This record gives sequence, structure tokens and C-alpha cells, in this order.
Amino acid sequence: MLKKQLIMQKAVELFAEQGFEATSVQQITDRCGISKGAFYLSFKSKDELILALIDQFMTEIIADIDSIVKSNKSKDELLFDFFYINLSLFEKYSDYAKTFMQEQLHLIKEEFIEKMHYYNLLNEKTILELVERVYGDHVQDIKYDLVYCIKGFIRIYTELFFVSHTPPDFEKLSHSLVEKTNLLAKHTKLPFITAEYAPLLQSPKNNEISKEKIVEVINQNLEEVEQGIERESLILMRDQLNMPTLPRAIIKGLIRNIRQHPITKWTSYLLENYYD
Repeated sequence: MLKKQLIMQKAVELFAEQGFEATSVQQITDRCGISKGAFYLSFKSKDELILALIDQFMTEIIADIDSIVKSNKSKDELLFDFFYINLSLFEKYSDYAKTFMQEQLHLIKEEFIEKMHYYNLLNEKTILELVERVYGDHVQDIKYDLVYCIKGFIRIYTELFFVSHTPPDFEKLSHSLVEKTNLLAKHTKLPFITAEYAPLLQSPKNNEISKEKIVEVINQNLEEVEQGIERESLILMRDQLNMPTLPRAIIKGLIRNIRQHPITKWTSYLLENYYD
């Protein structure tokens, strides 16, 4: 495991146990078995560390959900899989979620707020794409309301992780959420959120997916991925961005090569949306 990943893993454990403010850099390095100097080679501060944790948590969730929404699954499968992957990822990263929920007052800083706003916009765009794929023109007038209802379902039902001693039945819960969403899509007649009102698709220009930003992310990946088909695919995609020569089918194959690797999953998301 890379030192940076080790620090992040052990920090999450400590934050979940005793809170962000109560955890010192010394405690993190002691649990990692490294020196303070080694910590500061990876992170300038504890604040920078928690922002990196937010990036890791949110990018994997958004990339996995976006991959489901863009898949060739049937409409019936798509909505179920969307809810199921959301619940599964929340359980996988429950320590992250608990930390962020417990430490919200300490994280009310401009950089944190901007970062969460950015990821929230990406999430809303993905849910909007899901709604349009599953229901089409039938929900044209209420699609934005559905986006916020779906977000609300996920937020409310994931609270079960904090009050239940046994994990909820994901399959049963996902089927239940599909039923509720279908009922809303079929019977809602009075829309409240319009395109003009919704902040959907109103991402700040500095957060747009640009060629330069993706090349920067790929270069960061190449420092961590030492060998294998993922590294070769990253290099080819970087060359493609700088000097386009490859056909669409090859580009799709290269993106597919890096989709499953935990380090490069976010890069595949950026590339897919850039070429869309």
C-alpha cells in the first residue's frame, strides 16, 4: 500500500473513533508506523488530509454511479441497480460518512463548501440522466422534482446505518425505493422545481471538465500506477488528449481498461464525460 493511502486509511479509522478535532497528526503517524516528516511529505496539514478523504469518498461514489447510469442495462434493472450501488457504497464507506456527518461544524470552510457543491452538482447531473433514461418524456415536467426526491430517499434511508445494529436488506430496500420512485413518476401532477429554479447543470466554469484538467489527473495517476494495462491505457489516453489520432472504439476500450482500478476510476469518469 502506498504511504499516502495508508495515512488516509488510518486517519479515517481514528476520525471515526474519536472525531476530527480530537485526532492529532502524531496519533495518525503512530497508527501508521511512520514519522511526522513522512506525513507532511504527503499532506501539508490535517485540513488537506480531510479534503483528500472527501475527494476519495466522493469520486468513487460518483464514478461508480455514473458507470451504472451509462450502462446498457434495461430500464427496470437500471433504477434498482442505481439504488443498490448507492446503498452498498454507503456501507463500504460508512466510516467516511460518519466522520463527515459528525464533523460538519468543523468543516464549514470555503474550500470544503466549494468542493461539496461541486460533487453535489455532478451527482445531480447523474441522477437527472438516470431519470431521463428510465422515464423519458413522460416525466418532462416533473423530472427535476424526481431528482430531488431520489436524493432525499437515499439520504433518509442511509440513516438506517446509524440506528440499526444489523445492516438493512439492500435488495429489499432497493426494490422498495424503485416502487416509491415509480409511483411518484406515474402520479405526480404538480411540479415545483423548474429548469430555471433548479441549480442542475449550473456548474461553475472553473469546475468544467477540461482537457488540461484530465491530463493533470492522468499525470497524478501515473505516479501511483507503476505497471499493467491501466498504466499503458493512461499513457495512450494522455497522448490522445494532446494529439487526437484514435478512433472512438479504441478510446472506449482504453477508458474501460482503467474503469475498475481504484486509483484510475475517477479518471475514467472524467474521460467518459469529456468525450460525451
